Amino acid sequence: MTAVWPAIVAIGVGTFLIRFSFLFLFEYVSEVPESIERALRFVPPAVLAALVVPAVVMVDGSLAIAVGNERLIAAGIAAIVAWRTENIFATIAVGMVALVALQSLI
Repeated sequence: MTAVWPAIVAIGVGTFLIRFSFLFLFEYVSEVPESIERALRFVPPAVLAALVVPAVVMVDGSLAIAVGNERLIAAGIAAIVAWRTENIFATIAVGMVALVALQSLI
């Protein structure tokens, strides 16, 4: 219990410094370099993948990449809907319906 609070404070300070460094640096840089702008375009898909992929492929703490993984199948169906429609609401709705339907069937 005593080691938790220093860890929380250290993580909070680290998070603040990372965010503050961007504000501080961009105050002195008049223009963001093109290479940085290109790299920053990949941040949202990378963050989304980092959030979604573990929830899809990890079942009960173990890697589950198999046909019987209903989350994987529902994510595949949602990915197809996202690719074809480019509609976030349709993607989420179809993915959730597919997951519930597959969980009731499997």
